Amino acid sequence: MALKDVRAGIRNEEGIATVLGILKQSFGERFQTGQAFREQHAHTTSYLTSQLPDGVVFVESADDVKAVVKACTEHKVPVVPFGVGTSLEGQVNAPSGGISIDFSRMNKVLRVSPEDLDVTVEPGVTREELNRELRATGLFFPIDPGANATLGGMTATRASGTNAVRYGTMKDNVLSLTVVTANGEEIRTARRAKKTSAGYDLTRLFVGSEGTLGVITSITLRLQGIPEKIGGGVCAFPTVKAACDAVIMTIQMGIPVARIELLDDVQMRAVNAYSKLSYPEKPTLFLEFHGTEETVALQSAQFAEIAAECGSDEFQWTANADERAKLWQARHNAYWAGRALAPELDGLSTDVCVPISRLAECVVETQADIAAEGLLAPIVGHAGDGNFHVLVLFDGKDTASVEKVEAFTARLTKRALSMDGTCTGEHGIGQGKMSFLEDELGSAVDVMRTIKKSLDPDNIFNPGKIFHPTS
Repeated sequence: MALKDVRAGIRNEEGIATVLGILKQSFGERFQTGQAFREQHAHTTSYLTSQLPDGVVFVESADDVKAVVKACTEHKVPVVPFGVGTSLEGQVNAPSGGISIDFSRMNKVLRVSPEDLDVTVEPGVTREELNRELRATGLFFPIDPGANATLGGMTATRASGTNAVRYGTMKDNVLSLTVVTANGEEIRTARRAKKTSAGYDLTRLFVGSEGTLGVITSITLRLQGIPEKIGGGVCAFPTVKAACDAVIMTIQMGIPVARIELLDDVQMRAVNAYSKLSYPEKPTLFLEFHGTEETVALQSAQFAEIAAECGSDEFQWTANADERAKLWQARHNAYWAGRALAPELDGLSTDVCVPISRLAECVVETQADIAAEGLLAPIVGHAGDGNFHVLVLFDGKDTASVEKVEAFTARLTKRALSMDGTCTGEHGIGQGKMSFLEDELGSAVDVMRTIKKSLDPDNIFNPGKIFHPTS
């Protein structure tokens, strides 16, 4: 993550003024230009500088989206889609100004097909809203990034989370999209069939594109049956390496763990204090198993044997729903728990992902780097995927502190890339990681630019994300 990448783009003042007038006339009170509205739609949930849009339109239908995009295309004005603003790499900033499209009112579940295990939703539906709607069907949507993000935002950033080790990420669970393209027309990327060989995979092209290629207006998602039995627990280890070894053995033995999360000793200290728990303040795994009563008991027993072989403390296992809910709520509150370690400081949450065989090495080297720099930085990770997050606490008003943190995150990213990993497992590129994309993919980034130029020739869709504003 680098402040130098948060650049101001070129503003089209005449076009922006014209579009503000058009949208005010078309949308009335659903179009706002007040300072408070604009600030709310540029919050980056990070220390990156906020860059405000010139107006915010609250759309209620695909026709509304098409009208906004047509006006912005005609007058070459940027469009920035906005869900609930939980992205972490500046994805909702407006470096060239323009219009923020707020999807909070496009929040309908359009169709549920229990027999086909799929659902179609508008982009403003959040994952928690969807699962409440599905409860009576015996189905659920498994992708859980922690925050109650919108499904449009989760699709745009290719989100994943705690369940990814079993259920995959958004790219594995999005069957089809409708998207408004630069000419203001709506296209459908695929049908609902579970497999297809019909042409380019446009669905995967838009999943993870961070709003830079078009504006998503509906999403068709794969669903899963709610497990008959869910069991989970906590297991502490003497070292991070021992915990990671247990993860590797569990995955290699084919034990179908649903969640397996790693929290280092600093993060456990934070979790205990914030959630009023009393777990050992050691490197710890949080786990969950899904299946029948017999399979869940068997899988838990198998893991307990692996953990003991790796020198763990006793595996504290439970199938009680309330106890599990308390455990996973503590895990989801890890960010706020980490911030509470030093509430007077700013926080930078960054992530990398490496092949699982290199996870222990990468985490241990990162901990040594943190100690050498005298930083306070808890670590939490989706261990089953080799993905981990570091929350670095620092004084954002102190130039030396900021420079130290930026140097640390650059080393973290280079460390992951040297292990054939990625600069981001789930946060996305946005503005914060543009400098690392070419280090990771080289000339493949030129292919991305070509696609962007082809689909968005006037660079109106979320400019200044993934690529610099001048690219």
